[in-house]
Amino acid sequence: MKKSVLLIALLIGISSCSSTQFVLKNTDDNAPKLTLSKENTFVITAYSTDKKYGYDKEYPINIFFNNTKNETVNQGRFLNALAGPNGEKITFTKLESCCPFPTTRSELGAGFLDVYELKWIGQKKPVLLYLNIYEKGVLMIPVGLSLKK
Repeated sequence: MKKSVLLIALLIGISSCSSTQFVLKNTDDNAPKLTLSKENTFVITAYSTDKKYGYDKEYPINIFFNNTKNETVNQGRFLNALAGPNGEKITFTKLESCCPFPTTRSELGAGFLDVYELKWIGQKKPVLLYLNIYEKGVLMIPVGLSLKK
């Protein structure tokens, strides 16, 4: 029953997208394995110089870690490691799942990106990030954000 509901949701999502030829452009199965800090966040040492990284659905933040059974844990591990551009404390909210794409790491053969809104004090406009729990990639801090101290 659960698989049937997921399949129906997937079909609705695909039919409502403007393009069913959506392909991720920044996956890397050879990316280093993600590790956890003492604070239970992902250890991130690189800063992206690509302004599309995380901000464009074709260049999502790929946070595959061990499995995809509980996506909110892995998304929190990434987002809780971030801060605003000057070290501001951020808050985040999941807005939606979108943009179905093919993947071998899902029982259905397709995955979705999750869109998160990030806010901090003094910010003029909220930031939207695309996160992908199904594929691997080099984990980096997106342009305009910093690492939580």
